[in-house]
Amino acid sequence: MNLRRLCWTASVAVAIAAMGMLGVAVAQDQGGASSSAPSLPIWAYPVNVGRGGPGGGGRGNRGPGGPGGPGNPGGPNGAAPNGGAPAAGAPAGGGAGRGPGRAPLDNVTQKHVPDSTQGFTAAYIADLYSVPDWFPDTHPAMPDVVAHGDHANNVPACGYCHLPNGQGRPENESVAGLPAGYILQQLSDFKNDLRKSSEPRMGSVALMVRIGKGVSEDEAKAAAEYFSSIKLQPWIRVVETDTVPVTRPNGGMLNVVEDGGKEPIGDRVIEVPENLEQTELRNSKSGFVAYVPKGSLARGKALVMTGGNGKTIRCTICHGADLKGLGNVPSIAGRSPSQMTRQIIDIQNGARNGPYTQLMKEPVRQLDNKDIVDIVSYLASLQP
Repeated sequence: MNLRRLCWTASVAVAIAAMGMLGVAVAQDQGGASSSAPSLPIWAYPVNVGRGGPGGGGRGNRGPGGPGGPGNPGGPNGAAPNGGAPAAGAPAGGGAGRGPGRAPLDNVTQKHVPDSTQGFTAAYIADLYSVPDWFPDTHPAMPDVVAHGDHANNVPACGYCHLPNGQGRPENESVAGLPAGYILQQLSDFKNDLRKSSEPRMGSVALMVRIGKGVSEDEAKAAAEYFSSIKLQPWIRVVETDTVPVTRPNGGMLNVVEDGGKEPIGDRVIEVPENLEQTELRNSKSGFVAYVPKGSLARGKALVMTGGNGKTIRCTICHGADLKGLGNVPSIAGRSPSQMTRQIIDIQNGARNGPYTQLMKEPVRQLDNKDIVDIVSYLASLQP
């Protein structure tokens, strides 16, 4: 089989890879597993499993039997407390209301972020049908579906989760600069139940399945063209290290535990906000840091650029010499390592079955957890 010709054919049609990823396979994570799929690495699938649950509960990143942390109490109308996507099955609603027994969010006092003249209330920031656009002059005018969503069809604003500049967060996707055709194919896959998550409790994916089924063709096209027109900016600072802050899952991503100390990184990638307060405010200029094992960048580069002596194939064959995409094949340079890991695991597990997904099956087949960590660490370290 001529892999170069096959991948080029795929690029002309639809994307072959996970949103922003190349081939890596699933393997067991040192830090505990989720209850629904024991081999899923909790650092890539940071769901709240509750106090004392599998893999150390909410504390998550310690070994089995480690200290449990509190479960996710939920935010306004099902939204995560830190402004992430709602938990699976939770309704997406306005920020002015809260769940039973919770006081309404402040709808009067305006909050601010550095270098912005805008101001938004806590209720506005928590509303999935509004987008706190702190820097409106840094991106094109947002289409209505990106800025406000579609209440009638239960479609939240695209820019809420993915941010107005498309940079995204670890629990969802950096969609900036992805080919419009690729984005449209992913929405189609969500709509037709061809793309799910290996971890059903990943609320961001459950939300995208609902959006795929509710969004109109015109809205999907408008959103795809908008995000594809924006260049992905450097967003993730990669640091090689032996130890990392203790973290816990919260809102679909990892948060550092205050005064939680340090622990060995092992074979994990620990991706956390640079500034949690700014991330909670959905500041589209406040990015993330990914702590990766020492030596992972060099090992990852060898796998990505050479295929690791037959362990996989060179990622450049399909994703371009600079790993910034080829036709409708997505770029994979400088994107979230957590998200990239999940998408390949989902392909390996059969949770993703959209067109050309089969092309990724063989490249991921032989890769173990260490390979996953090395590859996504290297890719995240590249300039987008």
